[in-house]
Amino acid sequence: MDWTPTRNLTGLALHPDGDAAGGRLLAEEAPVAVVCNGTSLAVMMATPADLADFALGFALTEGIVQGPSDVLDFEEVAQATGIEARLWIAAPRAEALARRRRFMAGPVGCGLCGIDSLDQAMRPLPQLRAELNLSGAEVLAAPAMLRAAQPLYGLTRATHAAGFLVPGRGIVLLREDVGRHNALDKLIGALLRQGIAPASGAVVMTSRVSVELVQKCALAGCPALIAVSAPTAHAVRLAEAAGITLVAQVLDGGGVVMAHPGRIAG
Repeated sequence: MDWTPTRNLTGLALHPDGDAAGGRLLAEEAPVAVVCNGTSLAVMMATPADLADFALGFALTEGIVQGPSDVLDFEEVAQATGIEARLWIAAPRAEALARRRRFMAGPVGCGLCGIDSLDQAMRPLPQLRAELNLSGAEVLAAPAMLRAAQPLYGLTRATHAAGFLVPGRGIVLLREDVGRHNALDKLIGALLRQGIAPASGAVVMTSRVSVELVQKCALAGCPALIAVSAPTAHAVRLAEAAGITLVAQVLDGGGVVMAHPGRIAG
């Protein structure tokens, strides 16, 4: 199958004055397997675009690699049923991959892999102390800047975005996906591949803030997270513990700073 980010499908358009056949450009979802040294790390439904960024970002936030230098090669292989995003990593990081394989081999009959799985879900995070200065005006304008730079959303109205806001420069990089976690992994991978330090700006998301989004920012070393929707209570606790400035519900000219306001000037 030819996997593309969008696909035009027909449907029946409903109107008060009558129905009519019409076409609609839709965002595509594909099963994407992130494969590392021949081992499948995970299979996720994702938008089939920017998969080299996605694979690197996912591998980093899962603790398999520490940066682009750990990746020897990448290959994207389309199959009839999905896409394999294949990474080959250097020997020093192979032990991290082996540890993950041992972890995944535990019993799964109850839906969890025992207490180790719970520990892994709430894994320790680094404490970020990056000196980042954001103006309140930049923070409040960030979601609008992000929305204006979303080509897939403009075509389909069906994708999330993760953007990178650099003080004084605006949104310098953006990635989209049908899944918010995937969009963030793509952004993290793109930052690393382009040599942009995650500590130099803030992640901006078109979604609510979950625990996993905070974890990914912490592990990537990004000290600020801005989102248009609300966070969960535990996401706020994690952001506070990890030293991440968290600004939520940034919409219609307002927002709420939920953790570490010191990086934001009035």
